[in-house]
Amino acid sequence: MTTMAIFFAAVQLLGIITSIFALLSTRTSQGTIAWVVTLIAFPWLGVPAYLIFGRTRFNGYVSARVEDEKDFRNKLGLFSKDIDPFLLSHSNKNTELNAFEVLAKLPFTQANHAQLLINGRQTFKDIFEGIENAKDYVLVQSYIINDDQLGNELLEILTKAVQKKIRVFLLYDDIGCYHLSERYIKKLTLAGIEVNSFHSTRNVQNRFQLNFRNHRKIVVVDGKTAWLGGHNIGDEYLNKDPNYPNWRDTHIRLDGPSALGVQLSFVEDWHWATDGALQLNWRPKSAKQHDQRVLILPSGPSDPFETASLMMQHAMHVAKKRIWIASPYFVPDEGVQQALRLAALRGVDVTILIPEKPDNLLIYLSLFSFVTGVMKAGVKVLKYQKGFLHQKSFLVDDYLAAVGTANMDNRSFRLNFEITAIVDDKEFATQIETMLLEDFSHSSELLIEDVESKPLWFTILSRAAYLSSPVQ
Repeated sequence: MTTMAIFFAAVQLLGIITSIFALLSTRTSQGTIAWVVTLIAFPWLGVPAYLIFGRTRFNGYVSARVEDEKDFRNKLGLFSKDIDPFLLSHSNKNTELNAFEVLAKLPFTQANHAQLLINGRQTFKDIFEGIENAKDYVLVQSYIINDDQLGNELLEILTKAVQKKIRVFLLYDDIGCYHLSERYIKKLTLAGIEVNSFHSTRNVQNRFQLNFRNHRKIVVVDGKTAWLGGHNIGDEYLNKDPNYPNWRDTHIRLDGPSALGVQLSFVEDWHWATDGALQLNWRPKSAKQHDQRVLILPSGPSDPFETASLMMQHAMHVAKKRIWIASPYFVPDEGVQQALRLAALRGVDVTILIPEKPDNLLIYLSLFSFVTGVMKAGVKVLKYQKGFLHQKSFLVDDYLAAVGTANMDNRSFRLNFEITAIVDDKEFATQIETMLLEDFSHSSELLIEDVESKPLWFTILSRAAYLSSPVQ
């Protein structure tokens, strides 16, 4: 047997062995079939692709979090008298929402104030004012940070905070910030800001974890106020991108004990990235004259369950009258698709709001391969026309609403670290309803005949694109 024949046989054997790993570990049948076929038929291409894109569990973070979880959550005060006044009694607790608490490993807390922030100008004005009023420390985390006007405004305000003896910690994602200049990072460091990337590939066993992202966008001030939502740090979020001149996004500000849940998420990510522990305030404080019930639900590929997917499915199961969902990307897994169908079939108003103009061609094409299946069950799909829709929010009936970072796609459900604030409060739900109704007024409905009238070549492309949805 020639050397070349031995080499090809070895590659084929490696492909078969790797396909067994894919068979045992890939979470969806669609992903399993795609990987097994590719690994056996094209092992020279499939094996390296699987090492980078095929893994569904984030190694290292799990053990690091478990090792320190008890300490972190004791600091949060879940087992001390500090948090007791902020926990819900059985009499004022909606037991239908218990599954959210189990997924989050955190409770709903009361005495919070949730403030809706619509679009970039309102969001960053509020965040920057919050940073200016910091007394002890500021935590900043973003998937994307651009070295542009907004990025430099953030740099300036954080620098001023350090000059006032405020501790500042900044965490960014390696892939999301692949274009961020070394000059910008050096300026942050020279200003006295502690800067780190999430660095998903930092250990030898994690060298190929390039497909995982930390997609969270978080700001925390003094453990008392927190912000999270769809906004990264960049001029496009202020309508300064000529390709997307009207950027539609949503954030939420939280005052009260729920801010500590956001802080906990940051601390766990910081610990993974640096092996360091932060000395922060863990004593909850109520929001004056407000009593909203809020749960912070972090999710990611280190979770034992597919947390973000189950969060969305549970929201659909508890809906009795309506569930409205806004997401820039709509390629849900089969479980979420079935939950959407069931909700619509039992008479729930299921409305999905997506952008008319996409920024990701593969995800846009994938939509057309499955969307008629959910629309035939009664799900309504609206296309936002006023600009690019990037918000991630949902509304259940007239009492439950959420704002977060998770999209309705496989990446957010299985590959990204995300965070969502769930608010059990009629007043806040009304604000979300008003916001979404305004968005609906600038939208058009996608009809079944619009999809079925597409030419054959488009249908073929959409089906092919959908095959890649496990790694989109």
